[in-house]
Amino acid sequence: MSMLLAFAPFIVFALFDRLLGVVPALSAAAALSAVLLLRDWLTPKRTVKVLEIGTVLLFGGLAVFALATHTEWSLLGVRLRVDAGLLLVVLASMAIGQPFTLQYAKEQTPPEVWVLPGFKLVNMVITAAWAVAFALMVLADVAMVYVPSLPLWVGIAVTVAAIVGAIRFTQWYPEHMRARFEAAAGG
Repeated sequence: MSMLLAFAPFIVFALFDRLLGVVPALSAAAALSAVLLLRDWLTPKRTVKVLEIGTVLLFGGLAVFALATHTEWSLLGVRLRVDAGLLLVVLASMAIGQPFTLQYAKEQTPPEVWVLPGFKLVNMVITAAWAVAFALMVLADVAMVYVPSLPLWVGIAVTVAAIVGAIRFTQWYPEHMRARFEAAAGG
């Protein structure tokens, strides 16, 4: 559940963008990201996470850029930038060998599990599943921006399906791999 809370700034952005506009929405999302980051920094047994650092930088950077350049993005244009930024954060976490799910998994498992051979691999696979989901969202955003005749529900359906698929995979895969490891150890 902690990992899903990390996506709250994206929900805040989506809601506020429609109500208040791009810059206030980006600013609110950056502020919420900063609060989540501060919470992890100040709470014992919690760690500052790559996803939350990336989220603060993403929303804060886009807000500052929009303010400094007086850029007026369309809803679809800003969604494309946000989703592409999130994809880059996830890919960067994999590239540095610290898949973003690893930090959340460590908060929910005992330290003796962290050293098991498959622990990091499982998190790399789960993070890759999220990367695929975000890539699908970026593709849907690109399609919505460059093919304006495409109905809006197509982009929404792709986004919902990608997120639900990533959540379900995140719930299923660790149990599946645990069962495989136990079967291999017992067999």
